[in-house]
Amino acid sequence: MPHSKGFAHRKDERTLKATRIGDVVDGLLRERTFARGMPIGQLASDWASVVGPRLAAESAPVSLERGVLVVAATTGPWGAQVRFLADQIRERAEMAIGPGSVARVQVVVRADPRKGL
Repeated sequence: MPHSKGFAHRKDERTLKATRIGDVVDGLLRERTFARGMPIGQLASDWASVVGPRLAAESAPVSLERGVLVVAATTGPWGAQVRFLADQIRERAEMAIGPGSVARVQVVVRADPRKGL
């Protein structure tokens, strides 16, 4: 049976033996691909508390790679607002997901800021 795209690079051995779901989740979180998405998922779910409800309606965190938090805004003016508040957003994002996780905020503008979440 051919491997699906997501499982071709897995290092763990497959078995028919029953495994506790907690062990499966722990194993997935040890894999960099899965663990990397956890902070941005947490930040997305807490976004309104990070930036406030009005700005949250017009923006969304898109990615967090190597300390760079990419935030998408719906329009140029909302992007300017995110840039203006970048230091505060960085500090509050770190409070939400952990110190040292966000070094800077980068803004992109796109009509649907939640696309890809």
